Amino acid sequence: MRNNTPNNAIVVTLDAGGTNFVFGAMRNYEVIGESITLPSSAHDLDKCLTTLIEGFTKIISTLPEKPVAISFAFPGPADYRNGIIGGYLPNFPSFRDGVALGPMLEEKFGIPVFINNDADLFAYGEAAGGALPRINQKLEAMGVAKRCHNLLGYTFGTGFGFGFVMDGKLNLGDNSCVETFCLKHRDTPQFIVEDGVSIRAIKRVYRELSGDERALEPYDIYRIAEGEIEGNSEAAKESFATLGRVAGDAMATAATLMDGIVVIGGGLTGASKYFMPALLAEMRGEIETMSGDKLNRVQMKVYNLDNEAEFKEFAEGNSTKIKVYGSDRKVVYDPVKRIGVTLSEIGASRAVSLGAYLYALDNI
Repeated sequence: MRNNTPNNAIVVTLDAGGTNFVFGAMRNYEVIGESITLPSSAHDLDKCLTTLIEGFTKIISTLPEKPVAISFAFPGPADYRNGIIGGYLPNFPSFRDGVALGPMLEEKFGIPVFINNDADLFAYGEAAGGALPRINQKLEAMGVAKRCHNLLGYTFGTGFGFGFVMDGKLNLGDNSCVETFCLKHRDTPQFIVEDGVSIRAIKRVYRELSGDERALEPYDIYRIAEGEIEGNSEAAKESFATLGRVAGDAMATAATLMDGIVVIGGGLTGASKYFMPALLAEMRGEIETMSGDKLNRVQMKVYNLDNEAEFKEFAEGNSTKIKVYGSDRKVVYDPVKRIGVTLSEIGASRAVSLGAYLYALDNI
């Protein structure tokens, strides 16, 4: 466990993308040395595995001492506990039949190897050294008693990733399969939600609304929304708003079941000014009973924690004192159940690396 591991222990990490592998190392919660970037060659299994061994060998050779573990994220579903990558992996098609990656690397380097989903490690990093401690420190500085203990982490990028941390423990489920990408799409429930919350979704919706057939990336569409380059500004804004509504629908379900702070990271968060209002409106929406009663979609009040006025209201709640029946004693009662949504401040890449580092120290 982490308490028995030296504070200066080094863990080697990897940011595994479909285009590039970025190898690095962490010690004392911080990145040490320079990272090494190599093309992932995701469509060629032999070349990909050779690149992984080459990258880890190079990064280890630069370290002042032998690392205690290798720990990294790999996108998509897999048997993470046994280090086997396989299944539906759009970015790594050569791994679909199953690859015993963890055991292979353990044999090669003689140290424990831990592999997890990138969104799981994002959530773990944010819970340990990102959004959760940041929010709690701010609550403490304001002199209020409320503290947050659970975190739902989402990544907006190539896909729609999800991880959940409860009371400091990363929830991996019984099958290493805590996922959100395969939930139903809000507007077209025959399709997966990831088709509405991803880079490809932004590109598709903008093209459908604008008729613009140029090969545009989300950043280009963001610049169109900003009026910086030529294009249909309203369609660009709506493409991000659509993402916000679809994401908010999925998040409302998860927040209702899991009751925790929501933190969002990933490459699309730079356009949050266009998707966050729609996302919050969806989470704050209503639902009806068959008898006609209306109630909140999320049973907690949802706050934008990046808005100072809303954070203040979130922190203060609506505390009052009520009398204990049969005595003169009074106790504090706050009837306002509340959660918040915030953007990552440390960034998805650092959060994933931090999560990988801490997960390794927890398990060696």
